[in-house]
Amino acid sequence: MHRGLAQATPHSLLDDARIVRQVELNLKRNTAQDASEAIEAAVAAYCLSDCRSSLWNLETFSLLWGTALWNEASPAQRVLLNQLYWVAYYSQIVSAEIATIFLNHVAAVGLYAIEDFRPVCDNLDLETRQERVHIHAFKTIGEDFEHRLFGRRIFTYPMRHPFTETMIFADSNRFQTWWKSVQLRAFTAMAGSPFLGSQYLLIRGLRTLNGKIVQHKLSQFFANHAERERAPIPAAISWHHFSDESFHFNTSRIVGLEVPRVLPAPSAFERWVVNRGVAGCQLDHYHFSVAVNGIFWFDPALFAATYLLLRSPSFALDHAGALRMLERCYCEDSDGVQAAARTHAEAVESYRRFVEPVTWLSAANREMRHMAGNGVDRYLQTNRRAFARFQHRASALKDQPQLAPADLAGSSA
Repeated sequence: MHRGLAQATPHSLLDDARIVRQVELNLKRNTAQDASEAIEAAVAAYCLSDCRSSLWNLETFSLLWGTALWNEASPAQRVLLNQLYWVAYYSQIVSAEIATIFLNHVAAVGLYAIEDFRPVCDNLDLETRQERVHIHAFKTIGEDFEHRLFGRRIFTYPMRHPFTETMIFADSNRFQTWWKSVQLRAFTAMAGSPFLGSQYLLIRGLRTLNGKIVQHKLSQFFANHAERERAPIPAAISWHHFSDESFHFNTSRIVGLEVPRVLPAPSAFERWVVNRGVAGCQLDHYHFSVAVNGIFWFDPALFAATYLLLRSPSFALDHAGALRMLERCYCEDSDGVQAAARTHAEAVESYRRFVEPVTWLSAANREMRHMAGNGVDRYLQTNRRAFARFQHRASALKDQPQLAPADLAGSSA
């Protein structure tokens, strides 16, 4: 596009050739390495019996690793816990990517007002297509795994719309879920602002930064496998997924941090909206989970799902034994709790570094004060109070052969 014929607007990427090069190079590289076909082929070739006895991740990335359950599990049960980590972790990723597909389009609406917006939106279009492939892969394998082993959902769930609580096991209730839906719908009404369009990518980058760190570690199981062609297919999918998501994070970084340089200074209202978004991220990521290290689930909301797992034939605990194991895993300090707390602390520091150049954030958001307020002592106190309440209603689970997914996902104990 000839700069002299560009529209008379202060919103132009053409004013900063460096940003244009970054955006175009990211698109070129993501297009060249697009893992969609490899993931689709892996899903088509997946058969549980081929990988049922294999680890799918590094051993430390196992459900309830480092807790009493892990320490006392048999070798076969440890393999199951390792595979369940994959199912649970990527069930959360599905929820996040459903929201990403929708909000990518919302952000693009605002970015239309930036001259030469096409390379930015082309990045988002490619990412959206890749997200659909990721969702299909994770849902297909996760649901097949749970159906064959348990005959019911534990960590998976039916397809959901984007106007809901993104965190699957959250410290939430019906009113809070409804209010979040209202906030998401309100944000779409503001989509005409180029600045807010760019800042969705800032918040997206912040929300996915810890995922980038964890998923790099998950991808290494396949990357370092002695015989890649014989590696478990879920491990290969983790590797391909991380490859795609690395470029998605680059898009978030470039658009969220660099594009605002060519935009007018944000209004007071726009700054308020962005600060509310970052505060919401802190709220969502305040908790950490000993069950799935690296996902910010509210562990009391996992009590019912874990109870069902412990009562399943895979562990075959009776009612009293399942409750006691729940208490030992979630209410007592352990290597698993300490590891989850370290991951959370690492996330806090990485978030601080990411937003350091963002001048329009409040001190509380730049320093991640709310998120940094959690720790092992508070985590254990919260779980102990919740477990005392859970025991009173656990009798309803004792003889119930099947619970609806709504009874397991996103409910506080």
